[in-house]
Amino acid sequence: MLDGIMLLWFLLTALSLLFVVVDLRTTPASPVLKWGFILLTAYTGPLGAFLYVLGCREPLPGLHERYVATRWRQVLGSTMHCVAGDGVGILTGAVVASLFNLDRVSDIALEYALGFGFGWSIFQALFMRGMAGGSYKRSLTSTFFPELLSMNFLMAGMVPLMTLALKAVPGSREPSRPEFWFIMSMALLVGFVTAYPMNWWLVSRHLKHGMMTVRPPGDPLSDGGASGGMHDDHASTGHAGKEQPKGNPPMDSDAESVSIGVLAGMTLLSFVVFGIGVSIAIFGGGS
Repeated sequence: MLDGIMLLWFLLTALSLLFVVVDLRTTPASPVLKWGFILLTAYTGPLGAFLYVLGCREPLPGLHERYVATRWRQVLGSTMHCVAGDGVGILTGAVVASLFNLDRVSDIALEYALGFGFGWSIFQALFMRGMAGGSYKRSLTSTFFPELLSMNFLMAGMVPLMTLALKAVPGSREPSRPEFWFIMSMALLVGFVTAYPMNWWLVSRHLKHGMMTVRPPGDPLSDGGASGGMHDDHASTGHAGKEQPKGNPPMDSDAESVSIGVLAGMTLLSFVVFGIGVSIAIFGGGS
């Protein structure tokens, strides 16, 4: 029965990925979000395509800015960005751990290190450095804690399911087996769900970005169109002549000032949640 479910899943994933890749060409989203949805669909199949259509695809010409301005869509973009970037490192770590037959603790540590490292330094800081005035160093500083909090909640959901499923399904630890990739897909899907609440908090405090609209120069909607008059929180600087991101309209409430104490408390909470997930994985899946 599992073979049939996996076959259907991979077929739907291939079709979903093809649809998203083709359809994204006409969606006025930023390039990093487009790559994010492609990766998310590769991880989560038809659900990723569904989230793209429901959360980012422009319903009618000129409405993208207003369509993605709702809070839940902003959080969707933030969570998707986290899962897409971290997922590359996590999957790389899982493959390496399998090839070198690492124990469970070392496996989790490697996946965490590579997932956080790639998600923070590349998908967040490097790709979004325009939001920090083009400074990569400043971008690294401003994205560290938001990425850390989101990553901890992602791994808290992903690690237990991944560990228990790999233990329960014979042969699933081998990257050459379809069971391995199916389990990883399901684990990333659960991680997406557990990371969403933390990303809601981060977006509501303007500690993370959400969806962004990018229209090419010369597009009649890029100046004076539907996006006109909207608050520009995400405009890049020093990129004249290139595509410019249109910022999101103001949130339904002003960003709250996040004190060091509050940030420290949320960081501690994220590690507690992550620790619970790891404990379940270690004691339930064995070392």
